[in-house]
This record gives sequence, C-alpha cells and structure tokens, in this order.
Amino acid sequence: MPEDTSRLNTSKLGTKQYWDDFYKLENSNFQENPQDTGEEWFDDSDAAEKMCEFLMDNLSEVPSLNQESYMCDMGTGNGRLLFQLREEGFQGKMVGVDYSEHSVRFARDIAEENEVEGISFERVDILTDNEWLSEERNTYDVVLDKGTLDAIALSDDTYGERQQTGPQVYPHSIGKLLKKGGIFLITSCNFTEAELVKIIESCEDLKVWKKIEYPVFEFGGIKGSTICSIAFIKS
Repeated sequence: MPEDTSRLNTSKLGTKQYWDDFYKLENSNFQENPQDTGEEWFDDSDAAEKMCEFLMDNLSEVPSLNQESYMCDMGTGNGRLLFQLREEGFQGKMVGVDYSEHSVRFARDIAEENEVEGISFERVDILTDNEWLSEERNTYDVVLDKGTLDAIALSDDTYGERQQTGPQVYPHSIGKLLKKGGIFLITSCNFTEAELVKIIESCEDLKVWKKIEYPVFEFGGIKGSTICSIAFIKS
C-alpha cells in the first residue's frame, strides 16, 4: 500500500489548546501595545506579500478574481493576510475563520483598533461545522490558506464514520465553499508541490490553475524551495 504523504508526525501545533493559548497570549501583548499585532507566519519567505501580489497580478484572469471578490481566509489567526489584501486595494467583503475563539477575538480587536471595515471574523471549525459549510456553500470567489492545512496535518484527529484524517476532509470543505470558477490559493511549508496537489485534487472539483514561484535551493542534487503556493480553480 502506498504511503499516505498527507500524514505528518503529530505535534502540539495540531491541537486547539496550543492555538488557544498562543492567541490568548498574542492578544494580551496587543492590549498592552497595539503596535504588536503578533507573529507573521512564513515571514522569512514573504509568503503573505507574494500571495497578495499573485492575486493582484492575476486580476480579471478569471471572472471570480477582481477587486470586489468575496474572500474567506481559512485559519485566519491574527487576520493579517486579509488586512494586507485590504491595504493592497481589494474592496470586497472578507471573512476570516478560525477554530480558536482567542484567534477570532484577537483579529476582531485588531480590526477595531485600526478601524478596518468590511472584514468579519467567525469561530468555525471547517472540518466539523457542517451547518456553516451548508450555509456558506458556493459562496466565495476566493478562499485562502497560509499554513492552516499544515497545522491540520499535525493532528491525529479523525472524522466521520470513515475515520478520515483532517487532510482528507479539508479539500472537500474548500470545494463546498467556492463558487464555480472560484480560486483556492494555499501556501504550505510541510508539503511539496506534488504532495499538495495530490491532497487538494482529491476533491475532483479542484484543479491546479497557477503557482507562485519562490527562490530554489539545491541540496544533494535535489532542487526545491522552503514553501510552496498553489492556486486551484473550481470546475
């Protein structure tokens, strides 16, 4: 039987308790110093900037991608990716979801402090909140993920009668949320491009559209990059 490359070694980073504690502390720091809006994941690779640039560079390439696109950020954390997209000129409604109530509270506090409008934050577990998935079915033009699938893959939790892993359930949740022709842009540091494509395309409605290029390194004759970002389109 082939190895399931979507299964990673479990880690505390795959637990809700870790992220609750993490964002509770981040928000506490923010309350003391409103300039401290928390960590930026993949900051050393400029992933957030490159995701924003990618979306801007591909405006109007497909009908769903324009400055009024309705966007949803999976595992939004401190909401920084959405805030940055707003600064870059995207004016459509935006929603950030996270299963940590402390993350949601933190992102809301940052938005309030900086008087950011048109971005809302909701506590949602996209692997289990079937009612929300049903309500939001075929809603979004663009869905974003910067490191959320990575964290999901570090958990040993299973779901449903078939005892599926988080990475097995996740792509189908994304497929439900997107409109036909919608874009799913994901950045990962734990999976290679080939592994990421295999996971996401397990939802038959999602197919690779474009990729973001990052600096390539070579070690032992093998070329690669520290992270990968791939855009998928819903057929």
